[in-house]
Amino acid sequence: MASQLNRPLLSVSNLLLLVATIFLAILLWQLRGLLVTLMIAVVLAAAIAPIVNVAERWRFPRWLAVIGVYLTLVAGLTGVGLLVGPTLIAQIETLVRILPLYIDNLVGLVEQFALKLGITESEIEQFFDLQALTGWIIRSGQQLLVSSYDITTGILGGMFNLILAFLLSGYMVAGRENLISGLVNLFPQPWNDRLAEQVEPIARRMGGYIQGRVLVSAILSVAITIGLGILGLSEFALALGAIAGFTNLIPFLGPILGVIPALVVAISQGGWTFLWVLLLFIVVQNLETYVLDPLLVGSSVQVHPLYQLLAVLGGTQVLGILGAVIVPPWIAGASVLLENLYLRPKLLAEGKAISKS
Repeated sequence: MASQLNRPLLSVSNLLLLVATIFLAILLWQLRGLLVTLMIAVVLAAAIAPIVNVAERWRFPRWLAVIGVYLTLVAGLTGVGLLVGPTLIAQIETLVRILPLYIDNLVGLVEQFALKLGITESEIEQFFDLQALTGWIIRSGQQLLVSSYDITTGILGGMFNLILAFLLSGYMVAGRENLISGLVNLFPQPWNDRLAEQVEPIARRMGGYIQGRVLVSAILSVAITIGLGILGLSEFALALGAIAGFTNLIPFLGPILGVIPALVVAISQGGWTFLWVLLLFIVVQNLETYVLDPLLVGSSVQVHPLYQLLAVLGGTQVLGILGAVIVPPWIAGASVLLENLYLRPKLLAEGKAISKS
């Protein structure tokens, strides 16, 4: 008993482990920009790997398949940028300049409607201050943009990190076997073999998720652009469609964020235009929910919607809009490890115990 009382509570090994953990946490915090770049690179690699695998089956060298896929991707994005880029930029600039006027018109319309219902101006200001609500929305959007801006150290830093993520993802896809072997061999037996078996399912789930979301967002962007043009908002149709398509990359919250600018513009054109635009987005959202998502995204995520929502909110809180886009596929990949390395062995062991008893 005396020997146990005299034994130090904190051994030298535990103290060194604590110091090393603190040092590692500080180091990771200082390198958070690089970690975000690596997260983006892994998501891109998971999305592009299936295409490279198909090319490799046609007896193309893997490095050549990677170069071909990336050149095709860059050429396609450049072509789309040259085709719609100038018009898109012009419309966004005009929209940013005119949107405050549209918001003021919306405030005036709401106040007029409230006065017709017998609500006084003081009651409107007390219970429904649209100016304050609008200011809060704008400030919240600015904070989200600043979070993404800060983590990438500005616009030039963001472009550099994006290019670096593309290069890193290409290296990951091209040297997949050596890279995976080197990483899993850091773990002792039998964990290295178990982890090596999870790489393909993780890549499949992450890649399937991001491929589906990008394809669905592109289809919705085109559909909304065409629909708004038909409804008489051709002046901003391309910009509003692009905004809706980009925000749709964010699960749950994205469709709501995408519809707000279009409705603000539509209300200034009259009540019928507003109703038609609202109906357009309702139809498009139902098309995504019941047709496109099951068909193109399917069950690739296999994560409960609550956890997906928490992933979006957590990613937004830490990394801004960028986090809302890249954290959900990481959660989808992590769910593979949880299922295959813990839940299934646990259920199997419980089943064996029940059968023995």
